[in-house]
Amino acid sequence: MPNEEQLITFVILATLIGSYLINSLADLLNTRKLSKHLPDEFKDCYDSKKYAESQNYLKTTTKFGFITSSINLFLILIFWFSGGFQYVDGFVRSFNLTAIFPGLVYIGILFCFKLLVDLPFNIYSTFVIEEKFGFNKTTPKLFIIDLLKSIAVSCVFGGILLSSILGFLEFTGNYAWILCWIFGILFLIVVQYIVPVLILPLFNKLSPLENGSLKEAITNYAHSINFSISNIFVMDNSKRSNKSNAFFTGFGKNKRIILFDTLIKNQTKEELVAILAHEMGHFKKNHIIKRMALGILQMGFIFFLLSIVISHDGLFKAFFMEKVSIYAGLVFFGMLYSPIDLFISIILQIFSRKDEYEADRFAKETLKDGEPLIRALKKLSVHNLSNLTPHPFYVFLNYSHPPLCERIDALKSN
Repeated sequence: MPNEEQLITFVILATLIGSYLINSLADLLNTRKLSKHLPDEFKDCYDSKKYAESQNYLKTTTKFGFITSSINLFLILIFWFSGGFQYVDGFVRSFNLTAIFPGLVYIGILFCFKLLVDLPFNIYSTFVIEEKFGFNKTTPKLFIIDLLKSIAVSCVFGGILLSSILGFLEFTGNYAWILCWIFGILFLIVVQYIVPVLILPLFNKLSPLENGSLKEAITNYAHSINFSISNIFVMDNSKRSNKSNAFFTGFGKNKRIILFDTLIKNQTKEELVAILAHEMGHFKKNHIIKRMALGILQMGFIFFLLSIVISHDGLFKAFFMEKVSIYAGLVFFGMLYSPIDLFISIILQIFSRKDEYEADRFAKETLKDGEPLIRALKKLSVHNLSNLTPHPFYVFLNYSHPPLCERIDALKSN
């Protein structure tokens, strides 16, 4: 019979390797499902050259993703079984830090390791793959500035969250997980408020949509469904990428519509209103509140499980640790929790795909016509080189939105 340490080691190993194999299988099935036959629905917006380019883009990004995940798995296993976690812990303890500071330094070092490992892949993805397919507009200077800003934001907000969680877990006893949960809820709500006014402007210029027929059409539609918006902004995404999108951000009175400048360039007024009608549908159907509620419940579940296993001696022995610590337990719990997270994410994505259908239907019903949204979705797929024929297993694992062909069929049938 395996002892507790061996059992935990086996579970985490099985999780890491199993997840890698499952995702690799999904990628393989996804690329094998590609067909040279263009779906009839898209013959009015795709030519053979563009369709072939979209398939080549999928093959290239899938191959690169496989290489990236393989190297990451290899490095994690090397770091683990060479005693890397213990070595970093010994280094941190040599400074004789007290309270929550050892945890901040320990996790900060691991964060820096991860950042350095990911950096070459991010550079290659941006300046080779995205450049090859005509998406990249990021300059090396902007890439470095974005990286430094991202690190700063992560340190500030991640530091606040991590400091609080470490403090509760270290000093508040059996009910620490409840305090962590309450703080996590408050942190989530605060972040929802400050993202549109503090964080987004650090990376992009947000300009109010100029007065004109587009703003009037969006505002009139919002008023017709009793949807209040504080403002409509255009984001200068074209300085980084040619890809298009639109989204809502903020909460309550800070709720804002963000349109990529590339989206405005490539869509008609009616199509833009249809895209935003879909997004407003998520709010009117309470999808945003439901998702937040599910996220809060999931957060509580995570903290409860964390409180049970975080100081378990077998967990630390599995990672060759000589001493038990709250901060290292946080890291190891994250790896142990992975299979549960995978299962929950699949369930949440099933609900998310259902919500997308409902938001599409809302847009069609309130606009009294589904064709503008269909045209908009087609244009987005062409412009972003989306995969038109994803494999069902890949969709099951990864898609928060239904495949485009299925969305169009639903819009035409409803």
